Amino acid sequence: MRWHEGSGLLFTSDIRQCGDGRPLRSVTPQLVPGKTQLGLKVMKKTLVVAGVVAIACIGGSIAWGAMGASPAPPSQAMAPPPVPVVATKVQVSNVPIVMTGIGTVEPYNVVDVHTQVTGTIEKIGFVEGQTVHPGSLIAQLDPRPYQAALQEAEAKLKSDQANLADAQANLSRYVPLLKEGFSTPQQVADQVATVSELQAAIAADQATIFNAKTQLSYTTITSPIDGVTGIRRVDVGNIVQPGTTTPIVTITQIQPISVVFTLPQNDLPAVQAAMAKGALTTVAYGQDDRTKLAQGTLLMVNNTVNQSSGTVQLKATFPNRNRELWPGEFVNVQLIVATRHDGITVPLATLQQGQNGQFVFLVHSDGTVNEQLVVVEESLDGRALVDSGLQPGDTVVAAGQYRLSSGVRVAEVSPSDPEVQNTTEASAGML
Repeated sequence: MRWHEGSGLLFTSDIRQCGDGRPLRSVTPQLVPGKTQLGLKVMKKTLVVAGVVAIACIGGSIAWGAMGASPAPPSQAMAPPPVPVVATKVQVSNVPIVMTGIGTVEPYNVVDVHTQVTGTIEKIGFVEGQTVHPGSLIAQLDPRPYQAALQEAEAKLKSDQANLADAQANLSRYVPLLKEGFSTPQQVADQVATVSELQAAIAADQATIFNAKTQLSYTTITSPIDGVTGIRRVDVGNIVQPGTTTPIVTITQIQPISVVFTLPQNDLPAVQAAMAKGALTTVAYGQDDRTKLAQGTLLMVNNTVNQSSGTVQLKATFPNRNRELWPGEFVNVQLIVATRHDGITVPLATLQQGQNGQFVFLVHSDGTVNEQLVVVEESLDGRALVDSGLQPGDTVVAAGQYRLSSGVRVAEVSPSDPEVQNTTEASAGML
């Protein structure tokens, strides 16, 4: 900054660089109050000089560039790197056509064990949860009252048998004496009636003995079926009698076992058509719909449709050799009604949902992908049966779809690649 006394201007200098890097000093005049006329004249001259200097600077920059500087190369757009994805080939195999439903495991037989005679429990012959068979001891009642009744009936039989023998002997004597006139017809008729009466008494005695033996046999309570015992309800020393609602124990048959499940009534024609061709395989799965529990055979279709729900009940039987199924358990049931030969399947992870329906990212030979619409007939065991949209040999994206769209280039990587895992987790988080 410098004061010019004669012109009344205050000059401010600044050092800058031209475009070619050379230094350039610029001077800016400022008017000072009280010196206006003289200052204007000087300022005009100064601005003219500054314009000349600026023109010289621009010319020098052009000359400098022509002499030594080389022009910068034009910027080129870099192509985006390919997106890492996990790809898989479509598979061709025989695929079962299944109908799925939710079912309940039901035992083949359930027996509440009650006593048929009144008595005191002397012994419990089972352990809770034990597997029992027909004839296995459940409980033993005090048999003595029934043994006494049996002995009494047997004694009565012997007495009547002795009387019958005596009556028959008298009748055998009366008949010859009647021919000789030493007995009357009335005596013979009375003796015949006595013999018949004693014969009837003996038959009654035999029935009484049979009943007494039956009552005595009821004091030994045994299992009528193969099954598993539940929780014991009555202890030793208790008096039990017929007609009570509390059983001694409940026995449940679990080998074989049944599953009752439901299907929509619209599936009924297909099921009936398949049953006409032979037995249908039925598979029971756990609540996760992945763990296979048991395999059995469809037994029957119920004879009515539930009008309130529009469903029909079906019953399947399972050998249940390893006791995979347990009474009262809820299971997912798959009924196999047919088999699709040479069916095209892809992992469920390849399927995406769009505005026009389900699609997959189809990988082309040049490394690009496009959205390919598909029609899925069913999903089974983590794979989808594709009815249309794919061909054998096609490659589809199974993981890493988060950053894809039609036309994007991809690079196949291992499923353990961290970048693919990160994008998969990000996609799952958005959903």
